[in-house]
Amino acid sequence: QVQLVESGGGLVQAGDSLRLSCAHSGRTFSGYAVGWFRQAPGKEREFVAAITWSRGTSYYADSMEGRFAISRDNARNTVYLQMNSLKPEDTAVYYCATGSSRSDLQAGRVLYWGKGTSVTVSS
Repeated sequence: QVQLVESGGGLVQAGDSLRLSCAHSGRTFSGYAVGWFRQAPGKEREFVAAITWSRGTSYYADSMEGRFAISRDNARNTVYLQMNSLKPEDTAVYYCATGSSRSDLQAGRVLYWGKGTSVTVSS
């Protein structure tokens, strides 16, 4: 059974940075894409970024590129989301997810979800 465990969330001020981590157990990420989604209070869950495990090719939602960076550590079976220049509108619960491909993740076809880590950005 696959488990995805997010960490690294917290309360920060606008302009600060955070790095979220997604560690998994039970199965390698090999052959899959791993991504991040977020859900702000009162809003639908939205795609943030994804990375293909084999090649490490990254993809971003248009509004995220430039401030956010996704990366992976094969040895640790961990995916990271570096978030810079955080804004109050980045406040959300951030979820890690795996899918068969990047396009599947972008379309919301997720195989496994983590439980999420909360990020709050104060102004």
